[in-house]
Amino acid sequence: MLRASVPALIAGVLFGAGLALGDMVNPARVLGFLDIAGAWDPVLAFVMGGAVLASAVGYLFSRRLRQPLFGRSFFIPENRRPDTPLIAGAALFGMGWGLVGFCPGPAIAGLVYGKWQAWVFVASMIVGMGLQRLAAARPAARQSSPADA
Repeated sequence: MLRASVPALIAGVLFGAGLALGDMVNPARVLGFLDIAGAWDPVLAFVMGGAVLASAVGYLFSRRLRQPLFGRSFFIPENRRPDTPLIAGAALFGMGWGLVGFCPGPAIAGLVYGKWQAWVFVASMIVGMGLQRLAAARPAARQSSPADA
C-alpha cells in the first residue's frame, strides 16, 4: 500500500502546486477564461495545454512498460463509447464549473487558502458524490431483490 501511496501523494502535491502556481485555485481566473465575449483571460488554456502535454508524454512512456513503476497494472479505460452517465456527468461538471469557477482539483487545492467558497464547494461535492453512490446502488438493489423473484 505504501508503495502506491507515496507516489500518489507526490503526484497530488505536484498537481496542487501547479494549480496554485497557475492561479487555477482562483475562481475569477477560470471565469475570466470562460468569458470569451468580455475580458478573456487565456491563462487556463496554457495550463490545460501543459497538462495535455505532460499527460501525452506519460501515456507514450507507459506504452513502453509492461506495468507501472509503482503499481500492478495500468488503468486505461477500454470503453471508448460515451454513455448517458458520462454525458450527464460532463454536463453537470461543465455547468458547475461555469457557475462558480471551481472544479474538484482546484477546489481541494484552494482549501489551504481558507476561502469559504472552496470549503462550501468541496462539502457540496462530497454530498453530491454520496448521493450519486446511493442513486447508483438503488437500481442494483432492486434488480437483486427477492420480492421480484
